Amino acid sequence: MDKLSLQEILKATNAETDSAENIYFTGVTTDSRKITEGVLFIALKGEKFNGEDFAQDAINKGAAAVLVSNSAKNISGVVLKVEDTLTAYQQIAKIWRERFSFPICAITGSNGKTTTKDLTAAVLSSLGKVCKTTANFNNEIGVPMTLLELNENHAAAVVEIGMRGLHQIENLAQYVKPTIAIVTNVNETHIELLGSIENIARAKAELVQAIKAGGTVILNADNPYTANMKNLAAANVRIFTYGLEKAADLTAENIFVNGSMTNFILKYGGENYNFEIPVIGRHNVSNALAAIAAGLSVGLTIDEIKRGISTLTTTKMRFEVIRRDGLTIVNDAYNASPASMRAAIKTVSEVYDARKIAVLGDMLELGDISKKVHREIGAELVANNFDTLITFGELGKFIADGAKDAGLKNIFVTNTHEAAAKKIREIVRKGDVILFKASHGMHLEKVIELI
Repeated sequence: MDKLSLQEILKATNAETDSAENIYFTGVTTDSRKITEGVLFIALKGEKFNGEDFAQDAINKGAAAVLVSNSAKNISGVVLKVEDTLTAYQQIAKIWRERFSFPICAITGSNGKTTTKDLTAAVLSSLGKVCKTTANFNNEIGVPMTLLELNENHAAAVVEIGMRGLHQIENLAQYVKPTIAIVTNVNETHIELLGSIENIARAKAELVQAIKAGGTVILNADNPYTANMKNLAAANVRIFTYGLEKAADLTAENIFVNGSMTNFILKYGGENYNFEIPVIGRHNVSNALAAIAAGLSVGLTIDEIKRGISTLTTTKMRFEVIRRDGLTIVNDAYNASPASMRAAIKTVSEVYDARKIAVLGDMLELGDISKKVHREIGAELVANNFDTLITFGELGKFIADGAKDAGLKNIFVTNTHEAAAKKIREIVRKGDVILFKASHGMHLEKVIELI
């Protein structure tokens, strides 16, 4: 496939340059540590860095050109100047994405985005090579980064889109131009930022509204906010619904966890199909139904979908099960919300017949409901037969309060990763199951490293 040319970039971004060269770039990067010969380096500005400080170094390392803001000075080489480098980065990603006509599935939701992304990419792998969002690079920088990884060897792409405010998904979707949209659910996550669950639903629905005629929208029928989004889809958009509780196009029954696998019967189109997915938990069956619907939307057969889903590679720290020294560690520490915290606690309770220890930290960005829902999570541990709770962080103290009020006896409150690890080492015994979960900003994975 042709490379991006200087003229294409000038047209897409309205950049100004003194260069008259006819340059074709070998790639695009925003990381000066990853400069290779012939790339375009885009200097982004962040809270802790300014990429323009590394622009000359990028030229010296072999970058064919640098794209900087109008105010940048004293850079020798081919320099492109724009008003805003982030906007230019997104515009470049957009023109690159437009070269490809294969299916692109965009996924959003309050919970389950990353696991659904991994499951959907596995399903679509039956079409061929799939490009998917790395980790959870799902923001205004991560989304264009994913789009710029597309190439002629891909048969499909799966792009996770996050949200921290109204119109953000709308903005990112205009660059992604998805042909398939999945909305997993709407709950309290980010309520501090958006003020109400109705506003969260409004923001998530922007992805549904971005799908053009001929595309597909896949919605969770069990969540009333996502179920109602079908009314926002454009004419001639195909809609799939899925769910475990409500009537839907795709449902599941006879859910059974067997070791590291979950078995269930898929009910679709009046037929029953036996399915097995290499992740555990009822919530992951729901995520799998969304992925299966994506496969059906592109014409895959059930056998092809089964074959693809068996190749699943999950993102680290997403209900990652580690067995070591007679212990079972469930590392679900990448992120947390009230809904995902409840799902993790319930899944551990259902799957493991052993003494259960919860190591839980703060759930962030919950605003006025924060103390209340943290206390509720503490009570949830008692309802699900956990033996011991270790908390980490200021809000974790409210989890401890809720657990104590519900009758849990073994509770330990800690304020550092080291203290949490020390307490685990003191109380743990062979055969225990330990669940780790908190918002990403708590870096609870450090406790796992310490033990």
